[in-house]
Amino acid sequence: MAPTQTKSTAKATATKSQSRLDFSTFAGIAIALAGILGGLVLEKGDIADVAQFTAALIVLGGTCGAVLVTTPMPVARRALKALRGILFEETGNTAGMVQKLVDFANESRRSGIVSLEREVQAIADPFMKKAMTLAIDGAALQDLRRMMDVDIGILEHNAEAEAKVWEAAGGYAPTIGIIGAVMGLIQVMKHLEDIRVVGHGIAVAFVATVYGVGAANILFLPIAAKLRARLQEKVLMREMILEGIAGIAQGMNPTLVRLKLEAYLPNSEGAKTNAKKTATTAATSRAREAA
Repeated sequence: MAPTQTKSTAKATATKSQSRLDFSTFAGIAIALAGILGGLVLEKGDIADVAQFTAALIVLGGTCGAVLVTTPMPVARRALKALRGILFEETGNTAGMVQKLVDFANESRRSGIVSLEREVQAIADPFMKKAMTLAIDGAALQDLRRMMDVDIGILEHNAEAEAKVWEAAGGYAPTIGIIGAVMGLIQVMKHLEDIRVVGHGIAVAFVATVYGVGAANILFLPIAAKLRARLQEKVLMREMILEGIAGIAQGMNPTLVRLKLEAYLPNSEGAKTNAKKTATTAATSRAREAA
């Protein structure tokens, strides 16, 4: 009866990761725009003064073109798709993954690692499935680590290439903005006979510089930084999975596997896990005393 309860608990705990809107991305952009435009209004300016379609076209079009010149098309496509990771965040259950690995360790110690073969086929995470398959097939621990480290390295390489695309856009945008400002000044020079037209034209010309610097520091560079942050989260999760499976392959005690993996838990999840373990231990003690 007890093994059945353990497996059902593991399935309930190891929930699949889900996507939800990343509030910090939207809040950050909103706060930045509110601060900039609010300062403009407080200085007796008009939002219409910086709402210039031609300036936006020059900056965004020129930046896009420059990025495509420096970036292979497949990488540029991946970088565009990576925007989903900026707008949405994966709410993976790290504690559930730890519990799943500990359950595998228990089953392996009880019935041998080969007994996990059927359960491994149902694993959704491709990295975990591959590592467990190698362990079940009897791969040497050193070879298992080397092969899975290659997978982690490829993940880092691809994600870094995607982040560099947005970083490049952040480098080009301010310069393209200056080009837009110079183009505007060229048009102003055609009307030097009317000082009022000249004054208005100069003000409009510098809007392209604002767009270039603003796009670089509010959008492009922060996107690159957040993609790198997402990468670190994925790498940390894979390293945790690899450490857990290495412990299983070594025949490590499940308690030691749990202690090693709990170091990877965020503080909140670690606190919840410890609280659940304490509650379970207390309930078991009360049941024994009652018996």
